[in-house]
Amino acid sequence: MESWHCFLLLCKLSLALAPGEETKNDDDIDLVSFLRTIYPGLLVRDEPFISNRHLEINSLNELGRLEALSITEQTKDKPGSQETNEAPAPVVLTKDGQIKGITVDKAHIFYGIPYADPPVGAYRWKAPRSVSPWPGVYDASFPRAACMQVCSGPITAECPRRVSEDCLYLNIFVPLDVNFSSPLQSPLPVMVWIHGGDFIAGSASKPLYDGRFISNFTHTVVVSMEYRLGAFGFLVSGKDPHTSAAGNYGILDQQATFLWVQRNIAVFGGDPGKVTIFGESAGAQSVSLHLMIQSSKPLFKQAVLQSLPFSIPLKTRHDALKLGKDFAKQTNCSVSDFICLLSLTPQAVLAAQMKTSSKVVNPFRFLEVFETWGPHLDGDLIKEQAVTAFEKGHWQKEKPLLFGTTSEEGVIFVYAVFNKPVSAVESTVYITAIFKQHALRVLHKYLPLYRDADRRDMLAQIVTDYVFLCPSRRSARAGIAIGSEVWMYVFDHIASDHRIWSGLTFCYEHACHGAELPFLFHSATVANFTLLPQEKLLSNRMLCYWGAFAHTGDPSSRTRQTTFCREQRLPVWPRYSDTSGWLVMNLTVRSHAQVGTRNHICDFWDKLGIY
Repeated sequence: MESWHCFLLLCKLSLALAPGEETKNDDDIDLVSFLRTIYPGLLVRDEPFISNRHLEINSLNELGRLEALSITEQTKDKPGSQETNEAPAPVVLTKDGQIKGITVDKAHIFYGIPYADPPVGAYRWKAPRSVSPWPGVYDASFPRAACMQVCSGPITAECPRRVSEDCLYLNIFVPLDVNFSSPLQSPLPVMVWIHGGDFIAGSASKPLYDGRFISNFTHTVVVSMEYRLGAFGFLVSGKDPHTSAAGNYGILDQQATFLWVQRNIAVFGGDPGKVTIFGESAGAQSVSLHLMIQSSKPLFKQAVLQSLPFSIPLKTRHDALKLGKDFAKQTNCSVSDFICLLSLTPQAVLAAQMKTSSKVVNPFRFLEVFETWGPHLDGDLIKEQAVTAFEKGHWQKEKPLLFGTTSEEGVIFVYAVFNKPVSAVESTVYITAIFKQHALRVLHKYLPLYRDADRRDMLAQIVTDYVFLCPSRRSARAGIAIGSEVWMYVFDHIASDHRIWSGLTFCYEHACHGAELPFLFHSATVANFTLLPQEKLLSNRMLCYWGAFAHTGDPSSRTRQTTFCREQRLPVWPRYSDTSGWLVMNLTVRSHAQVGTRNHICDFWDKLGIY
């Protein structure tokens, strides 16, 4: 009987979403209302979904709490787990002035260095401006505020303690053996980290991203930056950047960090000619964009992309402007009244951002669920979708790439959207709403593989395959076909502890989205998650691979590695190529190279041609 229901639902949805009509005019089709009429029991989320981030809004009633949001001056606030020792404070002279940091057990640290002037007042929606030089010695002994974001809900403890519009700062971690009083004979490679958070949340100073261990272990200089988020970083209210918000400011902030690194990193012992940019989730998406942006080309040498959501499309200018108009409506400003928009308080901007998100995001437009605010195709800085650019070779293909996903990326997203079991009938409706005329083929491929009454695991696997794994594989193979050097991995380790880290970052019984981060940064203890001895070994081995890639452009290179890495006899990580059988590195406690386990599934998605 359930199969008959599925057939009827497919017929109705196929008529409503016939090819050529589903994209004619989004305003003509209200998927939520339509699906309610044919199946009233479906879950419909009216609040925004927030993935891989430090916060979750359960109800728009919580927006009233924004008035109490901590928007602070930049006051001293050292994290409790980052005490200094008695070593003398390191001092360096940058192009903009002197900076004094701190020395701790694993590294020299310089927190909160300004890389651009504050984007406040009339400069709220402007490209980042060169930082103004300062007199005296700048105190870099404590992190500055994170960029503006909503911070409430059940995991508030994981949120940044302070947020501000004045947030364009970076942190630098330097190995202890660097002597700032005498130049290094061999400058160290630089690794620039871009945090994730769906372009609406996150912070470079989150304890999870503490760079001291990776810097010390890999013998590299590690840089992490804050960049503008949400409406502050991506609002589009018009085309003229002088009289409107033109968007993509968060991406420009990242680029400004790269420029700052080129000008200043040498005094920290870093080599500006050997910069690796790396990021996870929205951070990986940012990395992919910089690989496409010509003005970013001379600013880094190679890249690491961790859990890149390739199939989540960037908004067109039209769609970004539509979102901007909805945003302005929530503020009682006209979208063309830039003065009115600039006069809004930060709380008012955040409130409008969240109300707008709740209006346009719903689980039926599955991909938009994951990214309401973010970069858009402006035709200048960003000209095409990343998956298209990689397939056509419109990226900096001469740069070595390290690509990877986790084995169960989709678990977090699906279980956050669907907090109750999803039946086969419901899953059929959702898949049809998402894939439209391709739905029957998708259902035929996946339905026979899942027999449980609750089909959320099936939906999670579809997200893993369609959004993350398979388009990454396709892009890697397209790169290899034109001579690029690519290494691929899958993080496949399942947690050995019953704790769930933030519920959204580290999963128990799943190698889910973000699960590799506490291993890569060796930062599991910040969440009271205890690594077993073999898990510490996995963490160290991952650092060996990432460090070797930063030094040489090859994760398996034994040159310039630490003594530990040389003595470990690490499994060889072969370059991804058809001659090697398309081998990927399986990162688990017994790491090994293997043929991709889901190649047949990715072949299906490749042939379907709908990335």
